[in-house]
Amino acid sequence: MELQRLLSLTRKAVDEYKMINEGDSIAVGISGGKDSLTLLYALSGLKRFYPAHFDLQAITVDLGFKDFNTEPVKVLCDSLGIKYTVIDTQIYDIVFNKRRESNPCSLCAKMRKGSLNDAIKKLGCNKVAYGHHKDDVVETLMLSLIYEGRINTFRPVTFLDRSGITAIRPLLFIDEADITGFANKMKLPVMGKKCPADGNTKREYVKNLLSDINKDNPGVKDRMFTAIQRSYLGGWERNE
Repeated sequence: MELQRLLSLTRKAVDEYKMINEGDSIAVGISGGKDSLTLLYALSGLKRFYPAHFDLQAITVDLGFKDFNTEPVKVLCDSLGIKYTVIDTQIYDIVFNKRRESNPCSLCAKMRKGSLNDAIKKLGCNKVAYGHHKDDVVETLMLSLIYEGRINTFRPVTFLDRSGITAIRPLLFIDEADITGFANKMKLPVMGKKCPADGNTKREYVKNLLSDINKDNPGVKDRMFTAIQRSYLGGWERNE
């Protein structure tokens, strides 16, 4: 994917769902994966010409994995002129060593978001941008259907009551494959996967399931995404 297309699809999402307002201070949660790094690059580019002026910062919550080197991300942030903050935690030790969670993802995500939101408020940001893409939207819908018995997925814009922060998802019109291609082309400093639970989650199961369905029914993920947009799910009403 070319940079121009990345910026075009990012702006489309931002405009259609009113994600950014004048004077916003936006934190990008950087996990070190391709999605969050591509998002950082996209918002940095959008910032240069978007009519509503906004500030941008990058934050990484260090879970405490061994060999988790954030220096390459700092180099990228410096090149883009973006302030970068790393929050040190002991989440990995708590979840995997002390608690020995059989289902670690839920507790880990809760603790990670808590640390991230605390940091965002201390830095004076009013919004957080997540790197969720089109595939994430559809996968979350399938997870909800299969494991919860309801039709639901995350919203493009979500106000988080407990923290007073608004979460936005500017990459929701972009396919994961295109993000992978962009990250490779731009040689973004993607960190290797460190989590011991990676590849053994319900989300990974659903990702593989959708991939198999899409092979037999090409375009099914796009049609499911369109169905979400046309549904009555709260928060998915577009700004026409």
